[in-house]
Amino acid sequence: MSDAASVLNLGSGRRKMAGAVNLDISDQVGADVVHDLTVMPWPLPSDAFREVHAQDVVEHLSDTVRVMEEIYRICRNGARVHITVPHFSSANAYTDPTHRRLFSYFSFDYFDADHAFGFYSDARFKRTRAQLVFYPSVANKIVHRAANRWPLAGSFRRGSCRSTWKWSSERRENNRRPDAPPDDGLGGDRSA
Repeated sequence: MSDAASVLNLGSGRRKMAGAVNLDISDQVGADVVHDLTVMPWPLPSDAFREVHAQDVVEHLSDTVRVMEEIYRICRNGARVHITVPHFSSANAYTDPTHRRLFSYFSFDYFDADHAFGFYSDARFKRTRAQLVFYPSVANKIVHRAANRWPLAGSFRRGSCRSTWKWSSERRENNRRPDAPPDDGLGGDRSA
């Protein structure tokens, strides 16, 4: 796979990325790969991508743990993963009837081996950045700063803010739990 094709744009829709492998469920948007992301394993090679983008797609999928395990499977060691989802405090999180999951500032921390509940999955990522992004307005500039400085405070949930949660991470290699069975590369049950 060429270095340019080692970038994956999951759920590309009409936001195609030049030089990336653009994957979408719709055959109407000109995606390079047409696939329903709820069907796993995805038709993508293991350890292939150095960068994965998932903008406004993960909230449409019902099994976040399996999705993260598939992203882990297809990423190279050290790959950068960029996920954007609507924050639960955003009206947009509830407006779209196809949204299956809500996310907070800390939702993806469960995929870090150092997290207290990191035992739910063998997929391992290290967060490099998390940010709440608000619709641009004078008031939201202040809210944006406060929400990202003190994400536990919760005061940013009041008012008519449109917030999106952006998360960037790196795939971590050799950071599996000691009792985890070997990876079969398919992202499924590895204990059989």
